[in-house]
Amino acid sequence: MRLSEWRGRAPHKDSMSSRVMDVVEPALSSLGAGPDPSCWVAWSDDPAVRYTVLVPTAAGLLAVHVRVNVPGEGPRASGKLVRWTRVQTGELAIEMAGGHRLVSFQVEGQVLRGSDIDADAIAAFALELFAAMDGRSSTSSTTSSAAGKKPSTDGPRARVHAAPKPPG
Repeated sequence: MRLSEWRGRAPHKDSMSSRVMDVVEPALSSLGAGPDPSCWVAWSDDPAVRYTVLVPTAAGLLAVHVRVNVPGEGPRASGKLVRWTRVQTGELAIEMAGGHRLVSFQVEGQVLRGSDIDADAIAAFALELFAAMDGRSSTSSTTSSAAGKKPSTDGPRARVHAAPKPPG
């Protein structure tokens, strides 16, 4: 899911306002994210106050912590780049019950849980992270497979490339 798509899903109208994004986007860019990156937003218990944006990049996982309104200062974002060899993940778990899917996944201390459509999005994000950690490119075929759709086979972006072979 792209950062721009999260703006429409924000649980609080000011969480991703233009004023907040004017702080978040430069922080992401400075750490190596491209414009409108694929990401996951881990909303805190009070998304009107704080949340975390997780962005996979070639160098590693960006974790940008956002404070929506710091008294006397306005929005604040602080971030870090965690190299892929240091990223901490848990297993991707799914439970099926009564035609519904429940998924949970943990990354860098953030527990991502969801059902049905949200479960598909979490699974797609987890598979994107696993591919990046393995040195494979993440593409739409990974995302569509996680959502139960047939993978696309048209064009080079539709293929998942194997990790490079070690020398020797």
